[in-house]
Amino acid sequence: MNTQIKLAIIAIVIVIPLSSFAVSQTNSSSQFSSNDDIKLQVITSANFLYEFSQNIGNEMIDVTLLVPMGVDPHDWEPTIKDTERIHRSDLIITNGIGYEHWIDSIHTSSYQGIIIDTSDGILIDHADDRADDHGSLDPHIWLNPVYAQLQVKTIANALSISDPTNKNYYQSNAKLYIKELDVLDSKIRNDLSSCKTDFITFHNAFSYFAKEYGLTQHTIISSNDSHGEVTPQTLENIISTAKKYDIKVIFAEESSSTKTSQVIADEIGGKVLVLSPLEITSNENYISKMTQNLKNLKEALC
Repeated sequence: MNTQIKLAIIAIVIVIPLSSFAVSQTNSSSQFSSNDDIKLQVITSANFLYEFSQNIGNEMIDVTLLVPMGVDPHDWEPTIKDTERIHRSDLIITNGIGYEHWIDSIHTSSYQGIIIDTSDGILIDHADDRADDHGSLDPHIWLNPVYAQLQVKTIANALSISDPTNKNYYQSNAKLYIKELDVLDSKIRNDLSSCKTDFITFHNAFSYFAKEYGLTQHTIISSNDSHGEVTPQTLENIISTAKKYDIKVIFAEESSSTKTSQVIADEIGGKVLVLSPLEITSNENYISKMTQNLKNLKEALC
């Protein structure tokens, strides 16, 4: 009997630590899961903002792009599933200046997170215009790498405020990425410094880029999105402009038909190249797409 009791005691001594180990392991797994769950949930409204946020937050955030690959953001509307994702997020990173035509529906709903407008502070000189006529300004600030750096800083600050524990991580990553954007800015500035200045784009997307680098943008259609109407008078005017400034390259966009640009190019004995406004999501990153834009601009101007 004594032997049986001893064996029972030994068994209990062995089993209890093993059970504790199992419980400890289970709790550890559960803790790991919950750590994943408490990452900042970030929604971005455009591919370039997704990329900026990912470079800053990396593995510390869960970032989602709202607009699917290949879809023009000017045509996009949030679905019920998108709205649900938005409401589960901690932050929505937007471009601002009227780019997100759907954002007002989020403002007036029960969204509990923070909406970050990355254009804040960039167009201070136009503050009164923005208040009076929000939709008329060109929203394409990201195409100016100097402004893109300011957008990156705004995102880094927003993440730092929402997750102060990882503030140094976000700020450090932002500084590294801003250095890359600064190199891009310097390259554009140097490569185009001694070239011609007039170029023709499809729609009014490169006004901030042109102003930054001393260029003059002429547009086939004058609207801030690519859905404006092309009339015979429009074609006549832009052909006249091309001849006046001896322009031999007409720029098209990857999201629009090249037919209009080709008609103009044929008329002036020129050719068509692509100048991307970086609005359509692709597998290429911001710096590679902007570098390709620079290459095509150099061919047109230098």
